[in-house]
Amino acid sequence: MSSDPTQRGAAPAYDEAEKGTIEITTRPAPVSYPSDEKKDPFVNEKDLAIQTLPATKEERPSQPPAKPAPKPKKKVSKWIVFTLWYNMYRKLFTIAFSLNMIGLGLAASGHWPYAIKYNGAMVVANFNFSILMRNEIFGRLLYLFCNTFFAKWAPLWFRLGCTNVLQHLGGIHTGCAVSGIAWLILKVVHVYQNRANEHASILVLGLLTNLAVFLTALAAMPWVRNTHHNVFERNHRFIGWTGLFLTWAFTILNDIYDTDTHSWNLDGVHLVRQQDFWYVMGMTTFIALPWICTREVPVDIELPSPKVAIVRFRRGMQQGLLGRISRSAVKEYHAFGIISEGTHAKYHYMICGVQGDFTRSLVNDPPKTLWTRELKFAGISNTSTLYKRGIRICTGTGIGAALSTCIQSPNWYLIWIGSDQEKTFGPTISGLIHRYVEPERLLLWDSKVRGGRPDTMKILKEVYKSWDAEVVFITSNFIGNTEMMQGCKEAGIPCFGTLWDF
Repeated sequence: MSSDPTQRGAAPAYDEAEKGTIEITTRPAPVSYPSDEKKDPFVNEKDLAIQTLPATKEERPSQPPAKPAPKPKKKVSKWIVFTLWYNMYRKLFTIAFSLNMIGLGLAASGHWPYAIKYNGAMVVANFNFSILMRNEIFGRLLYLFCNTFFAKWAPLWFRLGCTNVLQHLGGIHTGCAVSGIAWLILKVVHVYQNRANEHASILVLGLLTNLAVFLTALAAMPWVRNTHHNVFERNHRFIGWTGLFLTWAFTILNDIYDTDTHSWNLDGVHLVRQQDFWYVMGMTTFIALPWICTREVPVDIELPSPKVAIVRFRRGMQQGLLGRISRSAVKEYHAFGIISEGTHAKYHYMICGVQGDFTRSLVNDPPKTLWTRELKFAGISNTSTLYKRGIRICTGTGIGAALSTCIQSPNWYLIWIGSDQEKTFGPTISGLIHRYVEPERLLLWDSKVRGGRPDTMKILKEVYKSWDAEVVFITSNFIGNTEMMQGCKEAGIPCFGTLWDF
């Protein structure tokens, strides 16, 4: 297989995995690429529409293909439904939370004197570990370690386990965060039980810290995250920062106040010898590090249709990364998959489908600059290097998270299902696909041309067998993701799907 993009021919619309379906002849639109940063790389959409019209009446389809009747929903065993629900995220949450609750029970019953004496350290140690699990630098290091030492040679079950744990580190994040709140409640209860010997400021700070961390956790509930993203972002961040400042104050005052003499010990040496002081220092460091990488950068925005904004940034990226962007330095940030030809490339791209206020504003009022974190965080695709061969299936804007893997690795097969793909997503995305993904590892399904959605599991099973794949990565909406995950599990195909917890 040739890896030189200049030797690759235009990709056909469909391949052997789609036998038995309607055959449609299409004319690919001319695609232009930027020769420098000053020139406009995007084709005018009106010109594109003219260029893609069939030349003669004979070439035009007499009528659109008939839409097939919807298939009855296939019943899935309760065991498969349960195993998909009780995934590694929930398993890691269960482990982290259960261990903490056992320790909390022992401490509350007086069987673990250490946890009573250093209950402040138990609180911030949990918060420390929770924040670490969401730190971009720590995450990138974990992915780098696994991709470096276990790629391709390790047993498949072990490599699948690495991907599974890395994808669901949020379970530890949530488990430790909830446990930290429980330990904090226990500490404040003990402080109030001894309120006769405690300073009033410590009593007040204890309550305020509890309230702040509780509201921070409440803002991160799945319902809030998924239906009110801006509410989650602003409250989780700003109340969380407030909670951090209150934790500093509560920890320092609690450490330097002597309950026996009712006096303040202002000796700095005494303070830095306390465990909880260093745990809070670690929390602060892990929170601050990603913000050091925040920059306002110039962008070019292509609007191929009212549904999508293609945001172009300078410099190339490795595959499997996601980036957060915002119009403000500290307000809500939104995560999108990154498309790039590689680290050597001049640009990378994000596909932003119009779903909320932020993405709609990119179409209605395209900015010249956006705020982003220069250090990107790793997604599920970043572990693609662990596998000898794999399949990347996506629907709609999911191509933004999937395409880089198939561009940068000849061992990955791309299946993209969407409606009116060329017109909706424009020549830039279409051009990247046809330049870098060979016909033998590409299947594009345009549901508008094809007259409806395909039998995704039939396609997946055929490609999985013919491509000799080890794993399937899925990026789709909730319904599509659920259907494909259930089908793969039933067929015994290792798979990983979209998460809605980050």
